[in-house]
Amino acid sequence: MTQWKPRWNLNPRLAVAVCLLAALWSGRLGAQTQIDLVEVASGLTNPVAATHAGDGSGRIFITLQDGRIMIFDGQQVLPTPFLNIMPAVACCGERGLFSVAFHPDYPNNGRFFVNYSRNDGDTVIERFQVSATDANVANPNSRLVLMTIGQPFTNHNGGQIQFGPDGFLYIATGDGGSGGDPNNLAQDLGSLLGKMLRIDVDSGSPYAIPASNPYVGVAGARDEIWSYGLRNPWRFSFDRLTGDVFIGDVGQSAVEEISFQAAASTGNENYGWRLMEGSQCFNPSSNCNPGGLVLPILEYDHTLGCSVTGGYRYRGPSASLFGTYFYADYCTGRIWGATEGGGS
Repeated sequence: MTQWKPRWNLNPRLAVAVCLLAALWSGRLGAQTQIDLVEVASGLTNPVAATHAGDGSGRIFITLQDGRIMIFDGQQVLPTPFLNIMPAVACCGERGLFSVAFHPDYPNNGRFFVNYSRNDGDTVIERFQVSATDANVANPNSRLVLMTIGQPFTNHNGGQIQFGPDGFLYIATGDGGSGGDPNNLAQDLGSLLGKMLRIDVDSGSPYAIPASNPYVGVAGARDEIWSYGLRNPWRFSFDRLTGDVFIGDVGQSAVEEISFQAAASTGNENYGWRLMEGSQCFNPSSNCNPGGLVLPILEYDHTLGCSVTGGYRYRGPSASLFGTYFYADYCTGRIWGATEGGGS
């Protein structure tokens, strides 16, 4: 696989506020690049994600860790939450409301999905419907639980959900927490933890399994699993041009990594945890790669940060930035841009 290389990085302490910022791109890559970060909203408590509904409205939906989703309408953050499920959400630390994904046909069916930590610590994937009378408010009585995943510890809950180009819902789960994946759940195909899951939310009750999932009918394996061997994939994204997947997987104590899955994949990738942390052996401490593991396309050690936040591949109007993958570190605030092959 072609390696990716960072070509530049922004000044520290910017990444923690990335979902509140609009970036204006100009200039050329390298020393001539100018990137201006402009604050568009403030006063929000623990924002963890931002997205749009795909309805052409221009609204930005900002997920707050405490259990609310707020709307920025282009001028201001509306005072009434789009969704408020605070009583059901365990917050904070590594728990909370993590992300929202709008159905690809949201303009017609009004359905959206959330991923959060329930008060008992378990992970919940839930469906809601927008209100029939107000496009800026969800119907709180429309909730439908699709999936509940038991969490043995309080950390490593993953958190991202996204619809893929195939129309299926992808769910990134952490290894269940503690340190070093003590139960080796990321390598256990009988567990939903430490995995990328793929489900069909338009069929079945409450969902169906896509027939092309790699472990359908495999004894002892969960049908929902698409790929595995992940530690804590806090954020992942699809390249909106190619459909390729970039996964930011938070490391243990030495290495942060970005993993990759090509759009043509049929699933079944093993990204290595806990056998490996990035490209280094973890458990066992030597001779850890039996072959067939998918190594990261990008990694950095803890001299540069301690917790990777996966980002997006730029597909905007700037020709000089087109195809650049942006990612960041939570602890140092560095934001990097990387290109395939790392050529200048």
